[in-house]
Amino acid sequence: MTGTPVSRREGRAKVTGTAAYAAEHAPSGRLHAWPVPAAIASGRVRAVHTEDALALPGTVAVLTAGNAPRLGTTDDPALVVLQNDRVPHYGWPVALAVAETLAGARAAAHAVRVEYERGSHESVLKAGDPTIYAPETANGGHPAYRERGDFATAHAAAPVRIDVSYTVSPLHNHPMEPHASTAEWTGGHLTVHDSSQGATAVREALATLFAVPERDITVVSQHVGGGFGSKGTPRPHVVLAVMAALHTGRPVTLALPRRQMPAMVGHRAPTLQRVRLGAGDDGVITALAHEVITHTSRIKEFVEQAAVPGRVMYRSPHSLTTHRVAALDVPSPSWMRAPGEAPGMYALESAMDELAVATGLDPVELRLRNEPDTEPDSGLPFSSRHLTECLREGARRFGWNDRDPRPGVRRDGALLAGTGVAAATYPVLVSPSRATAHAAPDGTFLVRINATDIGTGARTVLAQIAADVLHVPLARVAVDIGSSDLPSASLAGGSSGTASWGWAVHQACTSLAARLGEHGGAVPADGLDATADTSGQAGEPVPYARHAFGAHFAEVEADTVTGEVRVRRMLGVYAAGHILNSRTARAQFIGGMVMGIGMALTEGSTVDPASGAFVESDLASYHVPVCADIRDIEAHWIEERDEHLNPMGSKGIGEIGIVGTAAAVGNAFYHATGVRMRSLPITADKVLEAMDGAGL
Repeated sequence: MTGTPVSRREGRAKVTGTAAYAAEHAPSGRLHAWPVPAAIASGRVRAVHTEDALALPGTVAVLTAGNAPRLGTTDDPALVVLQNDRVPHYGWPVALAVAETLAGARAAAHAVRVEYERGSHESVLKAGDPTIYAPETANGGHPAYRERGDFATAHAAAPVRIDVSYTVSPLHNHPMEPHASTAEWTGGHLTVHDSSQGATAVREALATLFAVPERDITVVSQHVGGGFGSKGTPRPHVVLAVMAALHTGRPVTLALPRRQMPAMVGHRAPTLQRVRLGAGDDGVITALAHEVITHTSRIKEFVEQAAVPGRVMYRSPHSLTTHRVAALDVPSPSWMRAPGEAPGMYALESAMDELAVATGLDPVELRLRNEPDTEPDSGLPFSSRHLTECLREGARRFGWNDRDPRPGVRRDGALLAGTGVAAATYPVLVSPSRATAHAAPDGTFLVRINATDIGTGARTVLAQIAADVLHVPLARVAVDIGSSDLPSASLAGGSSGTASWGWAVHQACTSLAARLGEHGGAVPADGLDATADTSGQAGEPVPYARHAFGAHFAEVEADTVTGEVRVRRMLGVYAAGHILNSRTARAQFIGGMVMGIGMALTEGSTVDPASGAFVESDLASYHVPVCADIRDIEAHWIEERDEHLNPMGSKGIGEIGIVGTAAAVGNAFYHATGVRMRSLPITADKVLEAMDGAGL
């Protein structure tokens, strides 16, 4: 059953509108809430004037630091809202309007007047900022600094040297469904419908913040309209909704306005990256350095681990990878699809293309020559690594070998065309989870686990895993997910969901199959049950380096008159273990590539130095790719057999699709024009300026 192209079980409910999202749950007496964001980047609230708001018809309450429920301690300062007068960044919630209707809540929020005491602020990342410091670790617990050998000496001695810098602007997750919660207190029990990638983590946070036992809290995340990392941890909206419900004694729905999301739900921090490569005339790398500067907020350290992929990808006997960070008056950055790998591999794979030009080697051949025997940083053997096969198969499918290596030679009137390639990698992540499996006398089965389907088809794939183990038709297996009342599970993030949940489901169904065997296949009247807990197995250290790999190929056209850049065709070939559902997998790979095209060409954000606000705060100014931007796009894979992963032999696939895409597009732009763009996104204004400078 696994491996087959099974349609999503919830597909009909979504397209017919019967799948209820967090803001669509409407308990009797429900109120609506609308946050009031801070209009300064640093300072404190001197006074909040609520009289005009409370006088509006339908306004029920306005919560401020003076009357909001008190919160307990937490290790996430971004959740400690409406507790004091401090303003740590623009957009920080300073009040919350609650009204009978959504329109009423919005009107009341706009009627609130706030007086501030402004403090000085610095919100723009600059390479020369004297406050930049070296953290101990980057995101994911990776050491911020790693050095092997003697990079400086090896680089200086190399016959071919590359020393280039790349810039990636702040990026925003912008899922289709905004962050939303509906909270209701009933007889001391709190029920929250939350747009979250992990209901268990939300319950744990709310229990601590509101001093309520976890058994008295139910968090439901049945359907989630995307997250891309921004819903991976509890966000302020759920805390505010629960506060409002507690304060008013009525159910409250809070759906974050789109323009408030960039300041409240995390973002991909900007990165200033320097890559230095030293190689022989044969292209074999002898020295590799990747140095990253990024920003974090003043209340919570988050360091984008963009240099970490450089520790994985290529042979490099002498290596230096570092992360430095500036604490600024900005919202706290957080996870965004393929954190670290997406911006880091853009810089590394762009530098590899520059090395290919400097050595006169084909870019595919250069990568093949630098395949490591073991993971360079740890020295561990790879559990499986089929990047070579991805590059060769991709080159065959793309027609790469027919490519004229000279840049700027394919012209059709005002259009220049070119092709580019980049490699991709993403780590195999897995966490402990619990699951139960039940066999009913009528021959049906029920699997229960608090997994979250954020649009990936988790319900379907978990049912496929269960049906495989139980040797029954898929139609006889039901799956119950998306509630903290179910057996606890890890969040849907880090491309780890299926690997983590599937392990627990596989184990529970294996135990259930054994029990069925003991009963001769007969099921008692009350059914048979089995449980699984992969603690002590999933997530434990293993003597292997486990990663997924891929190769991206792109063809672009650049208009020398308008500066517009379009991707004519895009191909991704991946090595990601055993593919459990070819239909949903292809959708995930393609979705990642579309997001990577956005990263390369359209998505970019800036911080206004005067206000400290993100300028591109909605979908009118922050441009994500639409159907008209995507022409010919294909995803294929190499079927891997890797016994060192999980019982299904699967790797994560949700994020690797984005990792190499931006570099492939950028490299194709260089091949088309002969002009190297080292700052994303590659927008028309930058293109025209660069072409003018090159005389095109």
